[in-house]
Amino acid sequence: MSKERVFTRYQVFMIAILAFIQFTVILDFMVLSPLGAILIPEMNISTAQFGWVVSGYAFSAGVSGILAAGFADKFDRKKLLMFFYTGFLIGTAFCAMANSYWFLLMARIFTGIFGGVIGSIGYAIITDIFELKVRGRVMGFTQMAFAASQILGLPIGLYLANNFGWHSSFWMIVIVGVFAGIVMVWKMRPITAHLAESQGQKAVRHLINTVSNPDYVKVFLSTILLATGGFMLMPFGSTYSTNNLGLRLEDLPLLYGITGVFTIFFGPLLGKLADRIGKLKVFVFGSILGMILVGIYCNLGVTPFWIILALNVILFLGINARMIASSALITAVPDMKDRGAFMSINSSVSQVSGGIASAVAGMIVFQQPDGFVENYPELGWVVIASMVISAGLMFVINNLVEKRSQKNSESPVITV
Repeated sequence: MSKERVFTRYQVFMIAILAFIQFTVILDFMVLSPLGAILIPEMNISTAQFGWVVSGYAFSAGVSGILAAGFADKFDRKKLLMFFYTGFLIGTAFCAMANSYWFLLMARIFTGIFGGVIGSIGYAIITDIFELKVRGRVMGFTQMAFAASQILGLPIGLYLANNFGWHSSFWMIVIVGVFAGIVMVWKMRPITAHLAESQGQKAVRHLINTVSNPDYVKVFLSTILLATGGFMLMPFGSTYSTNNLGLRLEDLPLLYGITGVFTIFFGPLLGKLADRIGKLKVFVFGSILGMILVGIYCNLGVTPFWIILALNVILFLGINARMIASSALITAVPDMKDRGAFMSINSSVSQVSGGIASAVAGMIVFQQPDGFVENYPELGWVVIASMVISAGLMFVINNLVEKRSQKNSESPVITV
């Protein structure tokens, strides 16, 4: 007896194209972390200034998300995705051409205006065409974009940066992004089912209603804390590894690559597990694992490569469990008529919170003249505290989803 297909062929294509687009957007952000060890001395900037380079993208993405929220449910989601992805690629090209700190900062702000909205459009599309019972698996596959950016993007990006200058890493993203855009235009179908329900809603009123919805506000509060951890540790990861843990710059591609291989392997398994045993349970597991590993990692001294590698693999297992489970759970909260606006605002909240977290992290840590990064353990405790509180909020959201599912059946998904 043949096994029933979980996804149609077109749904498989949509998972693949959304994951690949997300891969380029994530890589654009993640490549800055390892490039920090090159950019800080080459541009003669401080850790605080580098924190603002990271934050500039986040803040502009946050503002863009708020401005786009009122219109997010008024257009074909395919056209909306194409518009913002084109702007993102243009901004990344500006980053590749930057020759000064201020040029790079402005380029990051421009890129954030477009790139920060792409993820929210992708989540709205996923919510439209996939039922809640399989969204854990969908998120597991799409979150593989993070791992792919480590396995393929970061090592190649670092190789190009080490051999051809850091600008070449951004050119790489532009080139692969153009190919993804062509496939999207050619193969992706229009997504317009939400237009009937959102018809007649004025943009400003739609935005106000979404922001003021008590159920949605609970999600936005949890997103603030979910964003804190990643944005605080990631920007200074390479600087901490090379100056405090004793790694060489040449070791970073191998570290990120191997960690990414394990992350790709665990992603679909964690997604399937979230659908099977419950998304909240997987989130709590990831939170506990993440807190333990952050506590250990942020208090290390010079450490052998293989120990750092093992800690990174386990840490990213916890991080991915949190991301996959929380993303799948959050998609069950908004009504169909609000999905675009909700996802856009939620993405905006995440970006702004991440920007603040990056800026605060740049103020907490500082580099000694010899390169040693001070106060990294204190940064770790702040991240752990945010994980504890976010776990409590996720219990509240899980109860909310259960009550909403009992009161109303889920809005129908688009047949594809």
